[in-house]
Amino acid sequence: MNTQNIVQKLWSLCDILRDDGITYHQYVTELTLLLFLKMAQETATEHRLPAGRRWADVKSRNGVDKARKND
Repeated sequence: MNTQNIVQKLWSLCDILRDDGITYHQYVTELTLLLFLKMAQETATEHRLPAGRRWADVKSRNGVDKARKND
C-alpha cells in the first residue's frame, strides 16, 4: 500500500465518520491519538503509557465499550 492509497483510505473513513455525525475536529483528534499510540508502540516507548491504554489494547477492542465511553 502506497502513501496515496493510505490517504485515500483515511479520507473514506472520515467520510463514514462524518456521515455518522462525527465532526472534523473529533475525527482528527481521534486519528491523532491513534497515530500517537502506534508510534509509541513502533518506537518501543509505550512502556511510558498506562497499562490498558496502549496500541495492543486499542487494537484488541471491537465496538464501543459503554462502561468506558466517556474516558
